[in-house]
Formats: sequence, C-alpha cells, structure tokens
Amino acid sequence: MQAIIPFPDISPEIFSISLFGIEFALRWYALAYIVGIVIGWRLVVATVKRPHLWPGGAAPMDARAVEDLLTWVILGVIFGGRLGFVVFYQPAYYLQNPAEILQVWQGGMSFHGGLLGVVVACIAFSWRRGIPWLSVADVLCMATPAGLLLGRIANFINAELWGRPTDLPWGVVFPGRAAQDCPGVEGPCARHPSQLYEAGLEGLVLGAVLLWLVWMRRALTRPGLATGMFFAGYGLSRFVVEFARQADPQFITPDNPMGWVVQAGGMGLSMGQLLSLPMIVLGLGFALWAQRART
Repeated sequence: MQAIIPFPDISPEIFSISLFGIEFALRWYALAYIVGIVIGWRLVVATVKRPHLWPGGAAPMDARAVEDLLTWVILGVIFGGRLGFVVFYQPAYYLQNPAEILQVWQGGMSFHGGLLGVVVACIAFSWRRGIPWLSVADVLCMATPAGLLLGRIANFINAELWGRPTDLPWGVVFPGRAAQDCPGVEGPCARHPSQLYEAGLEGLVLGAVLLWLVWMRRALTRPGLATGMFFAGYGLSRFVVEFARQADPQFITPDNPMGWVVQAGGMGLSMGQLLSLPMIVLGLGFALWAQRART
C-alpha cells in the first residue's frame, strides 16, 4: 500500500473580522509577503551599517535611503508580478477581460514578472539617487530568499501550485477536485509538495549561500557577484523543481498532458523552465564578469 501524507488542516486565513458588514481577513500568503519584506528590509539596513562590506569601505546609501528603496521594491513586486502573470501565463484571457488585470485580490502573480518589476524599480531608484545600481541590486538579491521561503510555505498552506502525482512516501494528498484529478490513479492522489521543494532550494539553500558570500566573503566589494549568484541560483532551483511541479492548467491539453510550452522529440520545457533559462545564463554572466572585473 502506498504511503501518503494527508494535507494538514490549516486554514488559508489566519483570522477574519467583520466591520460594518464587510469581512476582513488576514491570509497566510499576505503575511508571508509582509514578513518577507520586513526581514529583507532589516537585512539591507544591517548591511549598509557595515561599511567594510562595500566597495571602498563605504556603503552607497544610509538607512533612510533604504526606506525609500523599500517603497520602490514593493511597487515593483506588485505591478511587475501582476503584469508578468497576465503576459506570461494568461494573455488571451486578459485581452478579453482587461478590467480584471488590476484585480490583484483575485490572485495571479508571477515571480519572474515581479523580478523584472524590481529590476526596473532598482534602476529607477539608483538613477534618482545617483547610486551604482549593481550595488543596490546585490544587496536586494541577498535579502530576497527570505521572502521566497515564506511565500512558498504560504503556497503550501493555500494548497496551490502543487506538484505532479507521485508514489514517493512523502507525497501529499492535497484537497480540492483539481488536485485529485489524476488520470489512472485509483484512490487518493498523492502529489509532490513542490512548494516545499522550492522553499528549501530558493529560500534556505540560496539564502544561506548569498548571506555567506556577502557577510563572510565580502561579495559586495565585487559589484554584480551577488546578483549573478542569485539569478543563476534561483533559475537553476526553479528549473529543477519544475520537473516535479504540475504545469499551469492553461498549458495542459489531451495532446500535451505535461503542459510543456516548448517540446520536441518527446521532451519539453514548462513555462517556468523557459523563463528560468535566461536567468541562469544572465546570472552566470554577471558572476563571471564581477570576478574578472575585480582581478
């Protein structure tokens, strides 16, 4: 008999209150965003207070400037994440329903889109402040994995973005009709907890590597190194996990049950893998450039 793990009985809502006939709820996903941003903010502040970590022994900004940067980053995450989801994953639907593009409370955010939004915000902030944008990007990349860790755990609690069916002993039986729609599987359908795989790789492992590089190896003195390692590390982590992650439903058809967006010779790439490949190449390029520039 297959060993399976039942989904824990955790509500997506931490609590809810009713005021003036309107229901307000705090969800784990929202809390993950808030706590992740706060942790990242405090990490950046702690880093700018240590001049020896920066090129020339001087941080490019102070704690007050970091607060301004935080506003830019939040806007970049929200607008970039939403537009990325619209463009990368459901462009046809939103072309027909443009009024729903701004309805972020309905769900639908893309990490790759959010990343592009933060890149734009980082460059705009640096230009306005006269700060080297690569140094700003480096410290932001160091602080990002904490949010990724919490966000992926929140995805698990929400029982969303689950993995493909598996017979491994740690397979989880996620609730919901869609999660249990597993052709050829009799009884409960166990799936990879791919959200937790991503939390481990993108959050814990990548975060530990970046903190070690910045705080122990003084990677910020080589502008572009931490940025390159983050891009390459995230891209590689996401590419690997995509093999166990269920494709988005709009890509799955009877002729394409794996949900590949590019395929040839019985093999293919998911949308997540396709978007991660440029990150890996760009990240390795940045890291090599930063190493050579220092030498």
